[in-house]
Amino acid sequence: MNNILSTDLDFEKGNGLIPAIIQDHQTGNVLMLGYMNEAAFEKTKTEKKVCFYSRTKKRLWTKGETSGNFLEVKDIKMDCDKDTLLVSATPLGPVCHTGQDTCFNKKNIDKNFLKHLASIIQDRKNNPSDTSYTSSLLKKGINKVAQKVGEEAVELVIEAKDDNRALFLGEAADLLYHYLVLLTAKDFELEDVLFVLKERHQ
Repeated sequence: MNNILSTDLDFEKGNGLIPAIIQDHQTGNVLMLGYMNEAAFEKTKTEKKVCFYSRTKKRLWTKGETSGNFLEVKDIKMDCDKDTLLVSATPLGPVCHTGQDTCFNKKNIDKNFLKHLASIIQDRKNNPSDTSYTSSLLKKGINKVAQKVGEEAVELVIEAKDDNRALFLGEAADLLYHYLVLLTAKDFELEDVLFVLKERHQ
């Protein structure tokens, strides 16, 4: 988290309040907009949970204090005029009081589907389910996961020799999915592999 001090911010411009844009740390989607005074900003930094100043209730208000849907702070940045904050956070449930993911009536889904799929696989690892194929595969251990990747790779090679578009794409999807499972089993992320590719490209 950036070490921004309250003295760095221009609270006076907004009569003691500055807007705080809340952005999902993983998906990058904007979740909501609130306002912070100096006390709310300090509480947000200290407790690592987003706290606003409620203009209607005239008091500090930690998002989720009633619902339990807190916003866990990952990073805070200020804009060039020092009068607006961009808060990167992880939502612990729906953000809007209506029950929607965001206050803008939009689903909080990662626009990068591979990242979204990887996050689902990670969740299956962290929170195993008896009805989940992914959970059952991860439970069998790294050898079984690696074996599945090998099997899917061979099946893709076989389909590549023919001209059946649907079968080829189906096997390609199977290989990509099991590859993501293998990365998760090894405690790596897709970004780790992309970093290596970017390094090679340079």
